[in-house]
Amino acid sequence: MTTPRDHILVRQTRPDDFPAIIALSKTVYSFPPHWNERLLTSHLAIFPEGQLVAIDSSSGTLVGMAASLVIRWNDYNVQGSWKYFTDEGMLTNHDPVRGRTLYGAEVMVSPTMQRSGIGSALYAARRRLVEDLALPRIRAGARLRGYSRYADKMTAEDYAVNVIRGEITGMTLPFQLKQGFRVLAVVPDYLPGDPESLGYAAVIEWINRQAATPSDYGTYDPKFALPESR
Repeated sequence: MTTPRDHILVRQTRPDDFPAIIALSKTVYSFPPHWNERLLTSHLAIFPEGQLVAIDSSSGTLVGMAASLVIRWNDYNVQGSWKYFTDEGMLTNHDPVRGRTLYGAEVMVSPTMQRSGIGSALYAARRRLVEDLALPRIRAGARLRGYSRYADKMTAEDYAVNVIRGEITGMTLPFQLKQGFRVLAVVPDYLPGDPESLGYAAVIEWINRQAATPSDYGTYDPKFALPESR
C-alpha cells in the first residue's frame, strides 16, 4: 500500500526489519525499555497483520513502525499502564476471539523524517486494518510529550485541555486529534520512565462508524471536547 507521499511504502513487518526497528526505538526514546528481537518476534507470531513498517522506497530505509493488538476492553482498567495493556510489550494478551478494540501499542517515526506523511500513512493503514476486521474502534495511550515543561504550572489534565484547545503546541496529541481521535481521559504512570511526559498519557479513541454501535463509544469528559472550529 502506498501513501500520499509516493516514496513511502507501508507494509507488514518482517523479521529482517527487526534491527532497523530496534535502532529506531533507541533514537526515538531516550529511556528504556526499547524494542528487542524477542518482543518483535512475539508480535509477528501472535498478530502479524497488526505490525507495520514504513519504508522510504527511494533509499530502502525503515522510517516508521506501528504495533497493535486486539483486546477485550472491559477486561482492563482505563488507568492501566502501557505494560499492562501490552503484556510487558509481548502482545501475548491479544484476544481476536472476544476482543473488539484494536489497541495501539506503538507508532514511531524517524525524528529526521517528521512532517513527511509517515505518521499519517501508518495511522491510515491501521484504520484500514480495523475496517477489514470489522472492529468498532481503536484505542491507545498517547504520551503527553512536552508536559514536563509545564508540570510546575498545571496538572496533566489541564495540559491536555490546553493542547486540545490549541493554547499549547503539543508534540504528538494535536497530530492524533487531526487523525480523528478524541481524548477519553488522562492517566498517570502510563510510561513511568518517560522524562518528557512524566509518565502521563491521554487515553484516545477513534471510532469505525462502519462497525460501531452506540455502546462502543467511550464516555467523553466535556473538558476534553474539541473546539467547534476544528
